[in-house]
Amino acid sequence: QIDILEDPVIKNVIVLQTVLQEVRNRSAPVYKRIRDVIQTPEKHFYSFTNEHHRETYIEQKKGETSNDRNDRAIRVAVKWYNDHLKKIEDEENIQVIFLTNDRTNKEKALEEGITAYTCEEYIKSLTDNPDLLDRLACVSDEGKEIESGKIIFPEHIPLSKLQQGIKSGIYLQGTYRASRDNYLEATVWVHGDAEENKEIIIQGLKHLNRAVHEDIVAVELLAKDEWVAPSSVVLQDDGQNEDDIEKEEEKESILKTSVNKDMLRPTGRVVGIIKRNWRPFCGMLSKSQIKEARRHLFTPADRRIPRIRIETRQADTLEGQRIIVAIDGWPRNSRYPNGHFVKNLGSAGDKETETEVLLLEHDVPHQPFSQGVLKFLPKMPWSITEQDMKYREDLRHLCVCSVDPPGCTDIDDALHCRDIENGNIEVGVHIADVSHFIRPGNALDEESAKRGTTVYLCEKRIDMVPELLSSNLCSLRSNVDRLAFSCIWEMNHKAEILKTRFTKSIINSKASLTYAEAQMRIDSATMNDEITTSLRGLNKLAKILKKKRIDNGALTLSSPEVRFHMDSETHDPIDLQTKELKETNSMVEEFMLLANVSVAQKIYDEFPEFALLRKHPAPPPSNYDILVKAAKSKDLEIKTDSAKALAESLDKAESPAFPYLNTLLRILATRCMMQAVYFCSGMDNDFHHYGLASPIYTHFTSPIRRYADIIVHRLLAVAIGADSTYPDLLDKHKLADMCKNLNYRHKMAQYAQRASVAFHTQLFFKNKGVVNEDAYILFVRKNAVVVLIPKYGLEGTVFFEEKDRPTPKLDYNNEVPSLTVEDTTLHLFDKVKVNVMLDASNIQHQKIRMVLVEPKV
Repeated sequence: QIDILEDPVIKNVIVLQTVLQEVRNRSAPVYKRIRDVIQTPEKHFYSFTNEHHRETYIEQKKGETSNDRNDRAIRVAVKWYNDHLKKIEDEENIQVIFLTNDRTNKEKALEEGITAYTCEEYIKSLTDNPDLLDRLACVSDEGKEIESGKIIFPEHIPLSKLQQGIKSGIYLQGTYRASRDNYLEATVWVHGDAEENKEIIIQGLKHLNRAVHEDIVAVELLAKDEWVAPSSVVLQDDGQNEDDIEKEEEKESILKTSVNKDMLRPTGRVVGIIKRNWRPFCGMLSKSQIKEARRHLFTPADRRIPRIRIETRQADTLEGQRIIVAIDGWPRNSRYPNGHFVKNLGSAGDKETETEVLLLEHDVPHQPFSQGVLKFLPKMPWSITEQDMKYREDLRHLCVCSVDPPGCTDIDDALHCRDIENGNIEVGVHIADVSHFIRPGNALDEESAKRGTTVYLCEKRIDMVPELLSSNLCSLRSNVDRLAFSCIWEMNHKAEILKTRFTKSIINSKASLTYAEAQMRIDSATMNDEITTSLRGLNKLAKILKKKRIDNGALTLSSPEVRFHMDSETHDPIDLQTKELKETNSMVEEFMLLANVSVAQKIYDEFPEFALLRKHPAPPPSNYDILVKAAKSKDLEIKTDSAKALAESLDKAESPAFPYLNTLLRILATRCMMQAVYFCSGMDNDFHHYGLASPIYTHFTSPIRRYADIIVHRLLAVAIGADSTYPDLLDKHKLADMCKNLNYRHKMAQYAQRASVAFHTQLFFKNKGVVNEDAYILFVRKNAVVVLIPKYGLEGTVFFEEKDRPTPKLDYNNEVPSLTVEDTTLHLFDKVKVNVMLDASNIQHQKIRMVLVEPKV
């Protein structure tokens, strides 16, 4: 009942150590939440160490289960408190109430003369706060939930039996992944090494057996003659009538349309749940049609989560609001799980609310930094001390400057370049020394590690480290002394590295420039000051470095990146522009890549088992099918046997009649790529970075906004003797776990950023009405085409089957990629005209709708 305990109404609570230990064993997230409540002064929650207090400690009796012993320990502590509070002078008699949902424990307490209630009885007695009832988690026994409902689902096998079954190989354990497009289908990713049965298909309500997306489940494989193919049908659960199970069965038969034998995949059914992975879900209430009803269905925003049945008295106020609901359980006789209302986020479509939903749904930690974290920040006013200079070089005399996008306050990197006496060039990359301020293992370090990365939304930044560091003390702003970690090369004029050294340093940046300002200086005929000459030197070397990289086979792939111009008053998007890249963008990038490669080599030489590196796997050849076919349809050849071959054939794939074609091919090539990931060098043997064509790579240059870089800084500092090591740094299993979290956080940040752009695009079109634009076909599907509108960098799907209109004759040709609608054939990359508008008919999932205008079909 953690949602009840967190409510501001509930105060003056004592939580026993016995209870805390039990919660800790059961659920880490709930344990963290209860600890946070105890640390909130205005709640007056206290934990009492009853197990270490002479008058409340008890021994386990012979033949007593540990559960019974704990129950008795709780009752003894309650009694002690009652007596203890009676002894206090001048206090009117304070009554201690014992809350428990354990029936036997409550009965025994009442026999012993203790005032005891179940949580539900107690909350119902608080008549001034009827809303609290909504936040009660349902805990009644499985069978009681729906008085009549007939059994729909098979029973779950108990955990002990599941574990034996997994050991003996009768069952497989894996992660359950619900399908976005079809609520009657899911896949289970099997844990362990059984390569051939990596993915098992589950189809049909009974086989899905109440598993929820991301649960860890046990699966039983079906006999081969019952295997099915992944269905190509899109089925959304419109679940108006939940008792109509026959209707569901009818839908299931649609799934099993005839397929050829080679499409069949290993198929199974869920027999039990090993670990529930429920989180609080955002979404909206689908109000019951029945007047005065208290039971309603809640529809989550994430289509992979089933609807949830909740009881609430405030349905009228919650309509049209985004709310959070938690699942409590899923009885066998209920079509949907049961849950309870947690929190109202605000009106759907409202910018603040939608941003909050987006962050919650992508699991982005965004609550303000707690006092416990902030107390590890340096005290202001801060200045560099003698002690700080112990292992540092003073580089304040160098002409260092930074180049960033306009409005950037978290400046991670700065550069310098100067000629040296022997005719060579010295180039330095100076990176903010964040690891100086964030010490291993303290609360600030743990919070940054959990967040993993800064998340940039359209008009909001969720920082990985508190603002004092990210925008001030670590940010390499101009004309202030800052601590840095420097990577300094001696190069010849062919940009060949002759010497590399790393040092912790102190710098004073002479200018913070934007890309445009830096470009202007480089191009200027009159400017010849020190900063400008330094920039020209860097730019010259960067061009040589870039050419070398590309000759090596590095890829330059384009993706249409979109920025919004905001209205300064309303903060609504008025205009979209596609980002243009200047030479200086590429100049900074070249030196960052070079620094990352140099550092990767150094930490790997020093710590072959514990280096945190980044790799980008080569895509399996089949990934490129779509790209090769697309090019072939325009009589161009794309070679994909190596990154170099791909890069060269993309450069040649030009069509004078169709200048935008090359961009489209590059966008398509991007879609064929794998994700780049962090890994620990001692746990992996493939280090290659495909996109950069580098045998080794890591992230060193952005420690303000990426936690991986902080670990790399710590490794490098130990390697050069500028800082001391600590046990977790040299524990490859801990490092591998950390990489797993970082990869997850980076992926979620990327999805959240995309969702933010999508939401702002919707706001933009909401104020625009219908817009008619040029578009290009990017993908051809069986019943739709995916188009890209270059002007907005916007992608959307044009469907040819609509609910209330007759379906046109569709003929899909997978070889050419083309789709013939009636008598019009649409090919990949065809230029078309579409109408774009906002479809707000489904308030929960508003979407951009695109309709083909030319060619007319």
